[in-house]
Amino acid sequence: MLVTSKELFEQAQKGNYAIPAPNFVNDLSLKTYVKCAEEKKLPLLACFAEVHTEFMEIEEAALLGKYHAQKANVPVVLHLDHGMTYDTIMKAIKNGFTSVMIDASSESFDENVRRTKEIVKAAHAVGVVVEAEIGHVGAGENYENHTHTDSIYTEVEEAKRFIELTNVDSLAISIGTAHGAYKGEPKISFDTLQSIRTQIDTPLVLHGGSSSGDANLNRCAVNGISKINIFTDLVTAGMDEINKHDSQNIFEINDHFANGLYNCLSHYYDVFQTR
Repeated sequence: MLVTSKELFEQAQKGNYAIPAPNFVNDLSLKTYVKCAEEKKLPLLACFAEVHTEFMEIEEAALLGKYHAQKANVPVVLHLDHGMTYDTIMKAIKNGFTSVMIDASSESFDENVRRTKEIVKAAHAVGVVVEAEIGHVGAGENYENHTHTDSIYTEVEEAKRFIELTNVDSLAISIGTAHGAYKGEPKISFDTLQSIRTQIDTPLVLHGGSSSGDANLNRCAVNGISKINIFTDLVTAGMDEINKHDSQNIFEINDHFANGLYNCLSHYYDVFQTR
């Protein structure tokens, strides 16, 4: 069933678990994620990122997302991940995404607030929920070089003020994860997470889950993070599965890739203690 994340996040907050948010880039990946969620009888956030419009247009992603979500016998959120432009986000809302992210985290605080308020007003008018980001999650290749990083840790007081000014539905925070694969050992600031969680009621989201380590992600999930985004680990697992076999045709390749995606997502459901 196609839903928003509002009630799912409320349940995750009460139950101290996180829901995985994998990115799909085609029909095969989306169908695999939904199959895994259905067989485990667990909710899913099916994400499509603006950066992936080079593979699939928003309208196509919306049609596929709505089709598979409406058929599913578990709750599925169709979420626009890292919406960077007003036009793309509005297009996602118009075409049936039930959740959108406005990512203006690399802008100034005031500009982030301005752009987020603009999206919140439009989305809430039609029942769509909004995620935004405070702080900035950098890239794995340079994140662990703490003398030179494009990541900015989330500050508690700034996050509180941001929520008050924007009325955003969920907030992505930066506590030490990185987009892509790590080049080094992840160092998660659980003190930052604890400080934010104890002072903010709004559901918290974690980006850059891949390569962050099962123990770290489990600790995040049971200590205040309601959604964790995963992508790189999934496609890596898919390719690893392909490379294990001497595939004879595209159908076998697709089957192996799907098995890798499925097993990786199933693993993260367990790590996040999703219920």
